[in-house]
Amino acid sequence: MKSNVIFIIIASIAVAVGITAVVVLVSNQPHSQVFPVTENTIENNITSQSPVQDLKKFNSIDELQKFLLDSQVRTAQYNGPMYGGQGMNKQLMLGPAGVLAPPSSAPVPSTQGSVSEAGTATSSNAQYSTTNVQVAGIDEPDFLKNDNKYAYILSQDKLTIIDAYPGDTAKIVSKIGLDVNGANLQNMFLNKDRLVIFYNDNKERYAIPQYDYIPSPVYTPVTHAVIIDVSDKENPKILKNYETTGYYTGARMIGDYVYLISNSYVDYVHLMPPILREASGIAITPDVYYFDNQEPNYNFNTITTFNIFSDDINSKTFMMGATGTLYVSNDAIYLTYEKYHPYYYDQSYDGDRFFKAVVPLLPNDAQSQIKTIDSSNLDLSQKWAQISDLLQNTYNKMSENDKSVLFDKIQKAITEYNINLQQDYRKTVIQKFAIDNGTITYVAKGEVPGYLLNQYSMDEYEKRLRVATTSEYFTSNGATTTNNVYVLDDSLNTVGSLEKIAQEESIYSARFMGDKLYLVTYQRIDPFFVIDLSSDAPKVLGALKIPGYSSYLHPYDETHIIGIGKETKQNQYGGLEPVGVKISLFDVSDVTNPVTVDTFLIGGPGTDSEVLSDPKAFLFDKEKNVLSIPVFQQYYGRPIPLESSDKNGMDTTAPSGNEGKSVIISPPYYQPNNWRGFYVFGVDPAKGFSLKGIVEHYNGTVYDYTFGSRSFYIDDSLYTLTSGFMKINDLSNLMNEINTIKLEDSGQIIKYPN
Repeated sequence: MKSNVIFIIIASIAVAVGITAVVVLVSNQPHSQVFPVTENTIENNITSQSPVQDLKKFNSIDELQKFLLDSQVRTAQYNGPMYGGQGMNKQLMLGPAGVLAPPSSAPVPSTQGSVSEAGTATSSNAQYSTTNVQVAGIDEPDFLKNDNKYAYILSQDKLTIIDAYPGDTAKIVSKIGLDVNGANLQNMFLNKDRLVIFYNDNKERYAIPQYDYIPSPVYTPVTHAVIIDVSDKENPKILKNYETTGYYTGARMIGDYVYLISNSYVDYVHLMPPILREASGIAITPDVYYFDNQEPNYNFNTITTFNIFSDDINSKTFMMGATGTLYVSNDAIYLTYEKYHPYYYDQSYDGDRFFKAVVPLLPNDAQSQIKTIDSSNLDLSQKWAQISDLLQNTYNKMSENDKSVLFDKIQKAITEYNINLQQDYRKTVIQKFAIDNGTITYVAKGEVPGYLLNQYSMDEYEKRLRVATTSEYFTSNGATTTNNVYVLDDSLNTVGSLEKIAQEESIYSARFMGDKLYLVTYQRIDPFFVIDLSSDAPKVLGALKIPGYSSYLHPYDETHIIGIGKETKQNQYGGLEPVGVKISLFDVSDVTNPVTVDTFLIGGPGTDSEVLSDPKAFLFDKEKNVLSIPVFQQYYGRPIPLESSDKNGMDTTAPSGNEGKSVIISPPYYQPNNWRGFYVFGVDPAKGFSLKGIVEHYNGTVYDYTFGSRSFYIDDSLYTLTSGFMKINDLSNLMNEINTIKLEDSGQIIKYPN
């Protein structure tokens, strides 16, 4: 089997690991068996490379078991009985031991209906928009995908295929329900006439708990990657169903290769290495790798890659912390997780703090005597008895003023020591894997202080990884935050940094564009920073302070940035509260003096947009001059008609003295209304935003949110999806509604493929 593709899967939920059908495979092998276990084992790409830092492979289940037992011992000794609230297991129970495995009910996927790789989606030449992604050329999965003819939508267990173009004849072609045992389909890729759909599932097996006698069910998280042939839109066919241990965390598609991330908690009681079930139904055990660094808790992070149009598939598991944020460039995959270390349980903490922060500030003769005592053969209690007497004698010889000065210095040193220790223990670990035409090679590990906001906090540019983080630490005065930018080289060594940006604030959005970083932090105002990254010494070039904040930044061109966020105002208690969704256009042509070209305020309190938490809901096309965002508003009374609002959504017909103060005219009390739809704009870099129109999907007292919200265009038609409807409007005149398609309860036959 070729190994030129890798799929990565990561999950962080504490559940048992294993697959029912795999139990039979492993149970026939002794515990000292060597990975892999069958002739179908995936080839080892990693060990064929030159050695890399601290990467090792387990050669047997016994070796893995011993490592985990030793890890538990180290964790228990290091953290003490307080940590975790559970005692150490004296014996790891391998999954196959004592397992009563019911017959496998996993469906055998169909291998019929292959499609030529050279096939095209349609014969239409219409222009169309695609999913909003972070890196050009690297697709990200979503619940809606489209080409220039068809739209594919996932909802619960159903796939709906719509013949979308032309809009006036658009209709549902088929709606199929996948046999997913009550699970929800998550998202998908579209590549020519094939879909790759992901969803989570659980496999059940049985094991006897330690010192018990009755078998109990053990549930294993499984991620499915289902490849479907949609060349016949009315009769889609499942070609392959890959199953891999762990919860789905993320995926990317580059060309015809899919890279999937899943993660599963290491079950110390019923140890079962991760399993990959191929399309043929054969279950194999990927090689398991580990690093020398000790982790408080281990997760199986499984990397699996496959080619959509061939049988090439590969999978490897890395035992480390639970991967969270994922970033993928054209050359590498970066998996990250927070390095959590409960330093306050460390039995050596008090001693380290005393010798590193306190002793250096004592008089020289006291320092010398303490070092002599510490190096003696006395036991700990005897040593401290002598040191305690020495300290008291030292203080008694000092004046009250000198003693007060010394105690102040010691207290400051202890505070600084605690801060530095917290920052050292609360870091983000970055693991780098090089990718090249479906192959993956482990490269290096790096660490940076602080935590990441999301995937947009990382970017690779000219063999440098740039990372923006927020650091948080606690003192007697409460929590303190600060923000940082780090530059890492090819080996993830930190070669440059800019720290303590906007102290007492947190990063709300970040966007790397070439050798610049645009960063928004927030506490009471919105500082919009322009940061230079043209060298390994980052520096702030300019900043703009405005009310509110931006949660998502999107490039308009090289000198203009679009921001989507919230406007804020001070309430009667002196705090800040959001009052509406705000769209901003920033001019950064003068990097030392960024300015706001225009802002547009939508609604008031109770107004929100999915873009703030999910950038895939954002549609922008510069050439088409269209910007579309979904908006949700909860209000009392009646909304102000569009023709009675100015460009900022403010009421222009309100009674005298109240002009511009409210978007809603409210009677004393009514049941709140829920409005859902899309605001569509044109963008001019010199003038700002022009409202092209509003597409309303729902306005009523029922809270209906069956579907997520997305918009896309094909030629001159805008397609908007939310609240169970797809609407098609003329882009040149949004008041002209071309068609409406009801997605729920449409009366279509639900077909279940093999």
